[in-house]
Amino acid sequence: MFAWTQTVTAKVIGVGLLALLMLIPLGQISGLVREREALRVDAAANIAKGWGGAQTVGGLVLAIPTQEQVNVEGTSKVATRYATEIVLADTLTTRADLAVQKRSYGMYEVPVYEAEVQISGRILPADIRAFDKASNATWIGKKAELRLLISDTQGLREVSEVTVNGKPQRFASSTERVGGFPVVALPIDLDALGDTPIDFKVTARLAGTESLDVLPLARSNVVEMKAPWPDPSFTGALLPATRDIRADGFSANWRMLDLNRNFGQHWNETTDGVDRLVAASSFGVELYQPASVYQQNLRANKYALLFIALTFVAFFLFEVLKRLRVHPVQYLLVGGAMATFYVLLLALSEQIGFGRAYLLASSAVVLIVGGYATAVLRARRAGLLLGGVLALVYAVLYGLIGAEQYALLIGSVVLLAVVATLMFLTRRIDWYAYGSKTTDTP
Repeated sequence: MFAWTQTVTAKVIGVGLLALLMLIPLGQISGLVREREALRVDAAANIAKGWGGAQTVGGLVLAIPTQEQVNVEGTSKVATRYATEIVLADTLTTRADLAVQKRSYGMYEVPVYEAEVQISGRILPADIRAFDKASNATWIGKKAELRLLISDTQGLREVSEVTVNGKPQRFASSTERVGGFPVVALPIDLDALGDTPIDFKVTARLAGTESLDVLPLARSNVVEMKAPWPDPSFTGALLPATRDIRADGFSANWRMLDLNRNFGQHWNETTDGVDRLVAASSFGVELYQPASVYQQNLRANKYALLFIALTFVAFFLFEVLKRLRVHPVQYLLVGGAMATFYVLLLALSEQIGFGRAYLLASSAVVLIVGGYATAVLRARRAGLLLGGVLALVYAVLYGLIGAEQYALLIGSVVLLAVVATLMFLTRRIDWYAYGSKTTDTP
């Protein structure tokens, strides 16, 4: 009696369902990759605690305490309100020369740096007078400060030079914040300066992890950076005006005017939203690690279902073309072996790097599946052919992982070629006739 379950249509549906069933272990593997990547992020955070975090630098800015008489709401009383007025420089030049190294936490490596940072600029007395005149509060010039913004002051290794109008000065720690950032400060008496511009220069050594950003806290900002790192990622509100990236490092230059940002040349610390605007104006460089182990594993995992399905299709074609029988359990075993490839790849790549891990893991799976196909299909030639096809599949997958910009193009061309090959190989098959014979029951 005819059994519908033995038809080629049922077989195709069954193979498709088995391929979809492989989404369960593949999803677990993808979660495992993300978990290991989160451990790497935790390792970077632990390194940053002892070394210095992702750094953002800005300044110097002039901070002037003010006092103002205000009416107490709902009463006839008058109270004194104290606040701080922030005045930015007219010109600001920041130069950073980064010395990069890698620090390890367990088996994880994170790029860290020590940057020789030079900051110089000028604050105009005309700006101070104009902003003072426009304010409703009384400025207390004798208690003013020059403040240097540093997002992680723990990374401040050394301040070798601080001069104001050519005279040596010294920073002190501070509990104040400007634009939401911690600061170090030095006192300055504005009343004693009169109409003299404030020319400042700071040279400091700053330690940080993975990135260095600069805040454009002047009317005209110039930033120059260089480092022996071949893969910089320029981030933030502004891209470099010029850049030179080579195998031995990079150099970059930025130019930014006050017209290019969303806050003015001065503000009161009570102004709503200014902290967010200041933080959003930062720009700089990230010490990018292209195609990290976990990024590569995630990319490989994205194509896992497609390549498992292609392997199932190859087994199915042998069933159809050679009139063989492959049990669903045998499909699952092959799929399990291919899914194990991604676990093995992740484990090995953390220890010996992605390239060698990929070669070892793919070779092991090709040998296992090829040998299993030889036994299941009872033909050495079939096993060798399937092993060769699987090796080609892994070679294509490796190319897709490495070709970040062209992965979609390469993948679509390969997929079209596979579909065309399948159409060619099955062009003479009578799908209605295959498996349609009835069998007599005893």
